[in-house]
Amino acid sequence: MSARGPVQVTERHLFDCVIDARSPAEFALDQIPGAINCPVLDDEERRIVGTIYKQQGAFEARRVGGAMVAANLARHLREQFADKPHHWKPLVYCWRGGLRSGSMVAWLRLVGWDAQQLAGGYKRWRHHVIAMLDQQCPQLQLQVICGATGSAKTRVLHALASRGAQVLDLEELACHKGSLLGALPGQAQPSQKAFETRMAAVLEGFDLSKRVFVEAESRKIGRLSLPTALIERMRASPCFEIVAPFEARLDFLLRDYAYLGHDGAALSQRLEAFRTLHGHEAVNRWQDWARQSELSPLFSELTHLHYDPLYARSQAAHFHQWGGRAELGSPSLGQDGIDRLAETLLR
Repeated sequence: MSARGPVQVTERHLFDCVIDARSPAEFALDQIPGAINCPVLDDEERRIVGTIYKQQGAFEARRVGGAMVAANLARHLREQFADKPHHWKPLVYCWRGGLRSGSMVAWLRLVGWDAQQLAGGYKRWRHHVIAMLDQQCPQLQLQVICGATGSAKTRVLHALASRGAQVLDLEELACHKGSLLGALPGQAQPSQKAFETRMAAVLEGFDLSKRVFVEAESRKIGRLSLPTALIERMRASPCFEIVAPFEARLDFLLRDYAYLGHDGAALSQRLEAFRTLHGHEAVNRWQDWARQSELSPLFSELTHLHYDPLYARSQAAHFHQWGGRAELGSPSLGQDGIDRLAETLLR
């Protein structure tokens, strides 16, 4: 099987499968969307080869590493690739499009598959992601959904998406609800690079001539930072503010954050983050409620004393079109109310 010219990142969709030949740790940090991990060196083997390279030189590292690569490739041929037909067409990449992916491509071609190597490897992919975010974020026709804590903004985004609207759900991509209590149970946030890759994958599917709905966010969602180009575009875009009674917002919060009541000790510990802002008396009271899973008074005070004042201060300062925002009143934030808000936004 003869090789053709170098395959570029934008051509990856032409292949039946994208194979990441890097180690599992590298793959876990970030990968091309849809790629499968078939390492030619696992994490420990990569460490060993790297040590030999530093201590004994390139030849010895390649001799030892070559044996490891051959064993791993043999295993992949017996297991991962055993059922692939003759016309299977995989694209393989490693860190820089070097020896690791080159070794795999050579073996797959010997078998008879039309395997190709991604030019520049993951490093080229990373450059592609950064360039896409920088180029496309300023072009997005954003419609920013604002609202005080408990206004069901994310649920409204979901309702819009279910109706075919273009939605950029940053909190879903970040695996975090954005607030100090926003960590999701049992879900770690992705790496910064993986977050940006997820974002780029969504933007790639957008029609830039049509509007995109997004929830108002600060510069960080949990420990992840939003791209500067996106923040600037968001802050310059038209705003819609969901306005709902406090009781409706509290009811929504009690439903949406009910899981926080399952581990009162953990919730109490997370409330320590408020101590410097609100003092010992308030935080001690909140921690008592947390340990007893009394979420209603806890959420009520947190909203009144922390989140609502923060919201009131931040919106006009951060969103340039805040003064001209459209207010969307909703007496309730049950599913019917959320659906009505989505329909209003679409109109």
